[in-house]
Amino acid sequence: MQSDRAADAVAAAVQQAASLYHRLVVVVGPAGTGKTNALEAVRERTGAPLANLGLDLSRRMLELTVSQRPLQLRPFLEQLVETLDEGGGLVLLDNIELLFDATLKQEPLSLLQGLSRNKTVVAAWTGVLEDGKLRYAAPGHPEHRQYSVGDLLVVPLQAGGEAR
Repeated sequence: MQSDRAADAVAAAVQQAASLYHRLVVVVGPAGTGKTNALEAVRERTGAPLANLGLDLSRRMLELTVSQRPLQLRPFLEQLVETLDEGGGLVLLDNIELLFDATLKQEPLSLLQGLSRNKTVVAAWTGVLEDGKLRYAAPGHPEHRQYSVGDLLVVPLQAGGEAR
């Protein structure tokens, strides 16, 4: 089953992440490539918590003014991850697109790396990996971000949930 192969690739990256400064694993692929299925399979295997980040953060920021949201995003995100992690040391984050919202004025990769200092964080990234670059949204789009992969652990998925 393809989600099993993707989950195997994520599990292997989680093991590898244990020795890194930033214990971040990015599962990257366009919409519909099975990122959520892979995270759900890892959750079933490990018992690690899986958060719908966009939904959870949106609920927490709903009553804030537009100007308060950029200031409160990081503390809310840190609090959410701490609440989820009950000492297991592994947290799975799906639907992270809110982190890229231009009005929030954040650096999504930096936020995720900060979360992964004391625990392993696996994040589903809707985007592409090309030529050693991790990209979110198309160039020219207000939410476009591009990062050099460097020592980042990336599990690329392609159509059908197949790990590359």
